[in-house]
Amino acid sequence: MTCFLLDGDTALDAGSLTEALPLAAQRRLRRVVLTHAHLDHVASLPFLLENLYGRSTPLEVAAPASVLAVLKRDLFNGRLWPDFTRLPSKARPTLRYRAVRPGRPFRAGGMSWTAVPVNHLVPAYGYLVTKPGRAVLFSGDTMPTERLWTAGRVARDLKAIFLEVSFCDAQAAVAKASCHLTPRLLRGELAKAPERVPVFLYHMKPPSLSRIRREVDALDEPRLRLLESERAFRF
Repeated sequence: MTCFLLDGDTALDAGSLTEALPLAAQRRLRRVVLTHAHLDHVASLPFLLENLYGRSTPLEVAAPASVLAVLKRDLFNGRLWPDFTRLPSKARPTLRYRAVRPGRPFRAGGMSWTAVPVNHLVPAYGYLVTKPGRAVLFSGDTMPTERLWTAGRVARDLKAIFLEVSFCDAQAAVAKASCHLTPRLLRGELAKAPERVPVFLYHMKPPSLSRIRREVDALDEPRLRLLESERAFRF
């Protein structure tokens, strides 16, 4: 249930916002930036909008148009869940979509964001997020990819990489079919990544977690760290 909270007012993905944050923290949110529209990345978005219903400032949901199109068609469609771009009214909505262009930086929450296409089953994007003197690279869901690492290698002051690894090596066929990484594939991605930058691993599937942990340890890469829920970082 992937979700990162940046500076208290901006979320990257919305898998677990309402489960992880008390109502007061939810009300401080001004925007959610999405990597893609799979349910484990958007599952709490309907309930977040319900909790923010009627406030004076709509929640901005930003992503490339191909991601937003799925939300409009399949989620906030008046059948599965209400269309909050029209509630309480069109003039005073709870939700506002913001389409961003891949490869072109945009400002959100005092940060500069650049969406980078990655390889997944549906249109999906990683993000390079920057402030003066620091940058962080998020992979989103991906199998082996190239453009993400091109962006990372030219980024100035890169402080951290957040990289998915979903399945253990014994589940390589499932990983390939679902376009995810395993520890063996991870080794190849590290060869493309900027050197000496800490890499935080996330998106581990619970049935695979213990084996992923052992296989990551066996890579003997000191910059690799497996994330745990509710960890906080300052860069």
